[in-house]
Amino acid sequence: MYDEPVFRPAGDQAVLVEFGDEISPETNSRVHRLAHAIEGDVPGVVDLVPAYDSLLIQYDASALPLPELQKRIVELDSTPGEAASEMGRVVELPVLYGGVYGPDLERVSECSGLAANEVVRLHSGTDYLVYMLGFTPGFPYLGGLNDALATPRLATPRLEIPAGSVGIAESQTGVYPLSSPGGWNLIGRTPLSLFDPTRQPPSMLSPGDRVRFVPLDGPDEYESMTER
Repeated sequence: MYDEPVFRPAGDQAVLVEFGDEISPETNSRVHRLAHAIEGDVPGVVDLVPAYDSLLIQYDASALPLPELQKRIVELDSTPGEAASEMGRVVELPVLYGGVYGPDLERVSECSGLAANEVVRLHSGTDYLVYMLGFTPGFPYLGGLNDALATPRLATPRLEIPAGSVGIAESQTGVYPLSSPGGWNLIGRTPLSLFDPTRQPPSMLSPGDRVRFVPLDGPDEYESMTER
């Protein structure tokens, strides 16, 4: 049995629904399950923004008063439904690890005390939950990183990171969909485009999906898969 969510107004036509302050697959699954239920059952909702342990709901106050929305949310949250793992997809991302594609692989290796090939094996040996998208459009915050690979952020962030770069920061891993500044340790790069505003939907990944990294053999294979 869940504790009831906490509602915090976020302007005149938005409300933040909080489910505690624990970052866990169970809490995040609850967030995505509620978002999925709202999408199909609550007219008047304009947009949903899921995060680690909360859901931001934008709504049309003229069509859906806040008390009515809150009542419906409590009803949906307490109704059993699909788990996030049943709703999300498994998306495979090819990655070329190390070298110019992953200049911080050796740093992660040194911090963990593991050989570089063991870092790659551990990083690509699990499926990661997409907890949320943020920072830049389409940036997936991925949970499930092996504890041995947790590595502090760079002391000085890079001013420009190539799109597709796969990074580690503390106990998280993620992928930079667009070229941007950033302080994560870069261990590889995918040739696939994770975000394209001309595509529908623009983001390749969605919260609740699972990501599986697949190591590539070398630059030739990377180039053959590069989206142009």
